Amino acid sequence: MGTAITTLLITEKTTIQQLSGKILAVDSYNLLYQFLSTIRQRDGAPLKDSKGNITSHLTGLFFRTTKLMQQGLKMVFVFDGEVPKLKEAERERRKELKIEAQKEYEKAAAKEDIEEMKKYASRTSRLTPEMVEQAKKLIDILGLPIVQAPSEGEAQAAHMAKKGEVYAVVSQDTDSLLFGAPKVVKNLTISGKRKSHGKLAYETTQPEIITLSQNLNHLGVDQTQLIALGMLVGTDYNIGGIRGIGPKKGIELVKKYKDDLDALFEEVEWGKYFDYPWQDIYYLIKKMKITDEYSIKFKNIKPEKIEEFLVKKHDFSKERVKSVIDKFEEQGDEKQKGLGEFF
Repeated sequence: MGTAITTLLITEKTTIQQLSGKILAVDSYNLLYQFLSTIRQRDGAPLKDSKGNITSHLTGLFFRTTKLMQQGLKMVFVFDGEVPKLKEAERERRKELKIEAQKEYEKAAAKEDIEEMKKYASRTSRLTPEMVEQAKKLIDILGLPIVQAPSEGEAQAAHMAKKGEVYAVVSQDTDSLLFGAPKVVKNLTISGKRKSHGKLAYETTQPEIITLSQNLNHLGVDQTQLIALGMLVGTDYNIGGIRGIGPKKGIELVKKYKDDLDALFEEVEWGKYFDYPWQDIYYLIKKMKITDEYSIKFKNIKPEKIEEFLVKKHDFSKERVKSVIDKFEEQGDEKQKGLGEFF
């Protein structure tokens, strides 16, 4: 879901070329859900292989990632671990939304309304453990590092960015700012377009960078107050936030009370909306579980394994896959070195 503070933030346009050579930590779940919801057939059904296995996530992951690799981007894929208990309500909410969307999809299918089918189908996307393992396997044979977070992937990615091991966190959400990520990159795509939220159309877009320090200065708050702002407008751990408080009202309140969070949450009557203390959310975000047990090591791609996995196992077009692999070979020994041991 993410926290609804985006409208307050300053963003800067960037380009794929400017990001070339930089190591980026990818919020993997966020990315895979994008592929599952947008890469679909005309009637909204996901792509599948001959055995009935969904392959939309693999299609997006392979073709987008390899294009970015060819432009010199160095991606580390960070995966979620154990879900915090306070997020269970949000997961249940999403589950209910998917169930409702499935019902609407079936109604549209009965009427053979293709546009409505496509609209609701994208809202039924589910990322299963099997899909996650498939994505990890593909990432590995592409020679890219995988980091398993103990809990929230964005918190782990933010930790890596704070340590200076990656340049930025790649995500469409801004949650990683609450976790202290120095920079967040949005709209990382070669095509220059993305699916409009809640619509069937696509919109022109360009990669953007959100810099935490710049925005803290712009808003006139510190990291503690930014977390409090996120809690006021709603996070994955307190859905919907405080009724009647949007980003603008929220920023006024956190600046009014500064570090006196007790007084802040007393005024907004936190206990009226949530049956757990505000401190539970604050310290969950502030002290989310992270780990230093990982390795950021890039390797060469494995063409034979890619063909075996995508073409033989999941019915990808051999010609399309070979065309992608050939582009790496055409870039020559120096480029291959750059994609392998030079990393």
